Amino acid sequence: MIVVDTNVLAYLYLPTDYAEKTEDLLQQDPEWVAPTLWRSEFRNVLALYLRKHLLSSDQAVAIQDEAESLLHACEYLVNSFAVLQLVQQSRCSAYDCEFVALAQSLRVPLITVDKQILKDFPATAKPL
Repeated sequence: MIVVDTNVLAYLYLPTDYAEKTEDLLQQDPEWVAPTLWRSEFRNVLALYLRKHLLSSDQAVAIQDEAESLLHACEYLVNSFAVLQLVQQSRCSAYDCEFVALAQSLRVPLITVDKQILKDFPATAKPL
């Protein structure tokens, strides 16, 4: 089991330089989990692709559905106190700290490409 941040999830479904690495990660460890926040962040990524006309509305909906299927029953609410404690220990946003808090509570790694998370939480965050 691993926690994946929203960017890693997006790399699985959208054409990026990280697509192959992300597919390999899913093959190596197919049990991905995330805080429920991932849904809103992921929709925001899809909105950007929609606005840039890189995806059609139907494609965006299909990608969202597929991502939701992947994380079905693998979404967690995160303890607010834990998130705020992590915010105080780092330069990361509360959004980012939700992923860190989840990984810490489950005692599993957080996979990310976010440089600040990797810098501030080296014991928890691992690079893609």
